[in-house]
Amino acid sequence: MDNEAITAGASGKRLGAAMLGLLHSHIELFGIELQEQKGRTLKLLLFAGLALVFALLLLTALSGLLLVLLWDSYRLAGIIGLCVFYGAATVYCGLRLKAAVFDESSPFSSTLEELAKDRERLLP
Repeated sequence: MDNEAITAGASGKRLGAAMLGLLHSHIELFGIELQEQKGRTLKLLLFAGLALVFALLLLTALSGLLLVLLWDSYRLAGIIGLCVFYGAATVYCGLRLKAAVFDESSPFSSTLEELAKDRERLLP
């Protein structure tokens, strides 16, 4: 009976060490994914900001060019046309932004998948 208690204690220690090893690897994976997500987010914000600045500069220049070309004969129609175009573009971009915000996938999907696999392996 004494050997059984020692064997059970050793099994418990091995199980505990295995669980700590699994937990450690999952936390490490979570940290790696968090760093990758942080870098990706900063890069996206930088390029989105630059694209927005250059797009606004281009839009301003093209609007000015169009109004200069139409100024003598179609001044009011040109201004109204630009306003309608900008309004429609704003609504379209707002709807796309809303869809992108609500359809985002989980940033830690690999960690969640590994936890689900471990749960399946450990449970009978």
